[in-house]
Amino acid sequence: MFYLMILAVAASRFLPHPPNVACVAALGLFAGSYMSGRRAYLVPIAVMGFSDVVGQMLGIPGLGFYNLVAMAMVYLGMVASVPIGRLLRNASGKSRLWKVPAASVAASTVFFVVSNFGLILAGWYPLSVAGFTACYVNAIPFFGFTIAGDLCFSAVIFAAWELSQARFRVPAVAQA
Repeated sequence: MFYLMILAVAASRFLPHPPNVACVAALGLFAGSYMSGRRAYLVPIAVMGFSDVVGQMLGIPGLGFYNLVAMAMVYLGMVASVPIGRLLRNASGKSRLWKVPAASVAASTVFFVVSNFGLILAGWYPLSVAGFTACYVNAIPFFGFTIAGDLCFSAVIFAAWELSQARFRVPAVAQA
């Protein structure tokens, strides 16, 4: 069930959507929260890598390859959601209910800072105060889309998982 959820969410990258409304950071939060070890970090990398390869081959706008430095920083921004998801691991009950949206906004913010810094490093903006300012100001509308997408996808992924666990959990008495 867990891996089917990851595949379903990853497939959503191929559906039409506004810019920066993606499921990958939410998936990174989810993987960080529920997967142990390093494999949690592979989830956002694999989803991004697979969708970029397929997007490049099929010519899907918004998916595929571009400047290597900028891409690396986008991937790093997505992977940064995993350690934020790790912080959710110890939360439970009602406290977790409020921490998932907060973690989602934190992941969106980290992605915003890291990915736009990648645009500066890639040479799309000058390495100056004016370049930094222009880059981050121009990215503000995309930041809104990122937050909206991460909040929605996080709510859906975490709720679906928790509901599936509650629905299909085997009682302790039956396990004995």
